[in-house]
Amino acid sequence: MRILISLMYYRPHTSGLTIYTERLARALARRGHQVTVLTSRFDPSLPRWEVKDGVTIVRPKVLLRVSKGVIMPSLPIHAWRLIRQADVVNPHVPQPDAAVIASIGRLFRKPVILTYHCDLRLPKGLVNFFANHGSHLTNHVSASLANVIVTYTYDFAEHSPFLKRYLSKVRPILPPVELESISEVDLATFRAKHKIQPSQRVIGMAARLATEKGVEYLVKALPEVIQRHPETRVLFAGQSEGVMGEEQYAEQLKPLIEQLDTHWAFLGLLSSRELAAFYRVADVTVLPSINSTESFGMVQVESMTCGTPVVASDLPGVRYPVLTTGMGAIVPPTDVHALSKALLNILDQPNGYHGNPQEISRRYAPDKIAAEYEQVMRELIYKGSVKQG
Repeated sequence: MRILISLMYYRPHTSGLTIYTERLARALARRGHQVTVLTSRFDPSLPRWEVKDGVTIVRPKVLLRVSKGVIMPSLPIHAWRLIRQADVVNPHVPQPDAAVIASIGRLFRKPVILTYHCDLRLPKGLVNFFANHGSHLTNHVSASLANVIVTYTYDFAEHSPFLKRYLSKVRPILPPVELESISEVDLATFRAKHKIQPSQRVIGMAARLATEKGVEYLVKALPEVIQRHPETRVLFAGQSEGVMGEEQYAEQLKPLIEQLDTHWAFLGLLSSRELAAFYRVADVTVLPSINSTESFGMVQVESMTCGTPVVASDLPGVRYPVLTTGMGAIVPPTDVHALSKALLNILDQPNGYHGNPQEISRRYAPDKIAAEYEQVMRELIYKGSVKQG
């Protein structure tokens, strides 16, 4: 099949959405499909066109930015050409241009599978207010035109103010998750690089420093944990500086984190091998997200495949990995005491939260997830050919 995937940001941009889409695109290409990704040239140094890991990437020029979004006047021209050549169209939202992609797709009678990653909730502000409403409107247009809407879980879909209007179109498909295999040497190197002592208890958090991630609640919960385990450290893996639209949030957190001194370390963006080592050295990882901009949290599954339990917020979709594996605890969002208590329970009883990492890896394997997408695509193509016949 010739598959066109569209999204606002693609790799090397780092977010859960871009990582998901890269894993999906690679897996579909490995399975013999012709995969093209239409995205933005958010960094002018990126090539306009390239083939990477068997996936063709097309990047129209960005004219300007609005909040966390971009405007690309030439995108409809690229979309028109690429959709005509495609067998199926797969826009990923949030994405301002998804409505354009879906409209052109239906104009050419191509099946449209909309992958809905989350409800967009931007921080307060006039620009973000209009961006939120604009995104909401384009999402409705996209969902109305889509043949099928893929989202991670029914739990999230049923509780989403947006998706619950389109439940008849929803098809849940779990996200693709994979990590590199590493050796004991890799683990030792990681420990030495970040000065991790055998006596220390390590809490890991893998995320961007963004409002919806609820980082401040981990910051506030840490003193209670340190009181019982004085050598506890938080290792924060991910972008912590220059996160688009989160500059004010970072400034607010800075003095709070500085007070934690050596108990908190920002590791920055990690390579795939370093990320696997990060999960392995952690005693527990945490996802204290606060709203439906977080719809799942693939980092939870990454942690679990390394045998490391998770504390996650009790949000629709986000609670799914812990509830289905037993590898961790869920806590009410923004509840500092509940978060610290859950962390302490796991640190005090590490053997009480083991699951089956191998089974979890198989369940979320990118090839398995790509095969589920394939099935949906073939069903839609077959229905279309029958109707035309």
